[in-house]
Amino acid sequence: MTIRASDRLAPVRSDIRGPLYEEALRMKAAGTEVLMLNTGNPGRFGFSLPESLRAALLSRLDEAVPYCDVRGMLDAREAVARYHREQGIEGASPDGVFLSNGVSEAASMLAAALLGTGEELLLPSPCYSLWSNAARLADAVPVFYRCDPANGWQPDLDDIKRKIGPRTKAILVIDPNNPTGAVYGREILEGIAALARERGLVLIADEIYDRLVLDGAPFLSLASLAPDLPCVTLNGLSKSHIVCGFRCGWMLFSGPAGVLDEVRAGVMKLAAMRLCGNVLSQLAVPAALADTAFTREMLEGRIRGQRDVFCRALDGIDGVSYVKNRAAFYLFPGLERERFSFESAEEFALAFLREERVLVIPGSGFDWTEDLRFRVVMLPEAPVLRDAADALGRFLSRHRR
Repeated sequence: MTIRASDRLAPVRSDIRGPLYEEALRMKAAGTEVLMLNTGNPGRFGFSLPESLRAALLSRLDEAVPYCDVRGMLDAREAVARYHREQGIEGASPDGVFLSNGVSEAASMLAAALLGTGEELLLPSPCYSLWSNAARLADAVPVFYRCDPANGWQPDLDDIKRKIGPRTKAILVIDPNNPTGAVYGREILEGIAALARERGLVLIADEIYDRLVLDGAPFLSLASLAPDLPCVTLNGLSKSHIVCGFRCGWMLFSGPAGVLDEVRAGVMKLAAMRLCGNVLSQLAVPAALADTAFTREMLEGRIRGQRDVFCRALDGIDGVSYVKNRAAFYLFPGLERERFSFESAEEFALAFLREERVLVIPGSGFDWTEDLRFRVVMLPEAPVLRDAADALGRFLSRHRR
C-alpha cells in the first residue's frame, strides 16, 4: 500500500534544491567535485558572522532558554521598528513586528493569513519561488507580472496594470531582487503604489537584500513611499550578517490604522501555533541592526570584487549577456538561443553540471521562461569564479549550433 501525499503539494517546486541539486549531491557522493553555485549561503564560502553578534549571543545566552512572546522578544521588535522608521516607514511600531524563522516562515504565515481560496497574488517574473509556493499552498493563485531585462530588470507597470483583476488581493515587490540583483527606482515603486491605491490592493515588500546594495544605488523602502497604503515589509539577517542557519527574519505591518487588523490577527494565530520563533537568533537582532560597518566592509571587500571579476570573465564569452546586479550576489545571465543547441534552460543546466561539474539554476526555477537564463551565485572567491566562467566558455563552445 502507498499513502499518497497531499494534492496541495503538486504545484510546489523549489529548483534551488530540486532535481539538479539532487543530481549534484549524487555526483559528490560518487567522488566528483562539484562547484555549488545554486544557493546564496555565504557561510559556505568563507564568510563568517560579525563579532558583534557573537558577543551578543554569548552575553545573553540564558535568555534564549524559555519561550518568548509569540511575536518575538520586545527589544528585538523595538530594534526592527526603529530600523524601519529610519528607512522612512511612518509609524513603524514593535506592535506591528513579528519575528520569524527566516523570511520563508514569514512569507508562509502571511500568505496563509492574507490570501483566500482563489484570490490572486501578483508576483514578479523572475521570482524567488518561495512566494509562488506560499501562494499555492494557501489555495491562492500566483499571477506573474514581467520584469524587463532591457530596462535593468525593472517591473513593467503596464503589464502589472493588465494583470490586475477582480480576484487580485495583493502585489508583491522583491526589491532588491532575487534572482536579478536589480534595485528598483522611485518612479517604478511609486507607480506600483499608485496601482495598489487605485485598486485597493495590499503591498508586500520583500526587502531582505536592502543592506546589500552596490555601486551607490539608492534603495527606497516601498512602505516609506506609500504611508497611506496597507503594506507588509519582510526582512532578515541571513545575508547581511552571514547567519543563514540562524533563521532570523521578520515582517512589519504598516499603513492606515485598522486596515490590516484581521490579517495581523491571523498571523498572530499562526505565530501562536508554533509557540515562538527561534529565541537564540533574536538575541542578535539589536546588535546586527546597529552593526552597519560589518555589512559595508563585506560589500566593499569581497562581494563587489567577486562580482566584477565574474562579469569581466563573462564579457569574453560570445553569446552570453547579462545585466550587472546592483545588489546582493546573484547574476541572471542569458544565452542567445539561436547560437546554442539547448532546447531549454533546464537542458543547459543539467549538461553544464554533468560536463563541467558546476551547478547553476535554470531561469525556469524562478518562473522565467521568456528566454534561456540561469542564476549564478557569486560567493566563491574571485579565482574560483574566474574558473567557473572559463568552464562556461569551454562548455558553450562545444554546444554551438
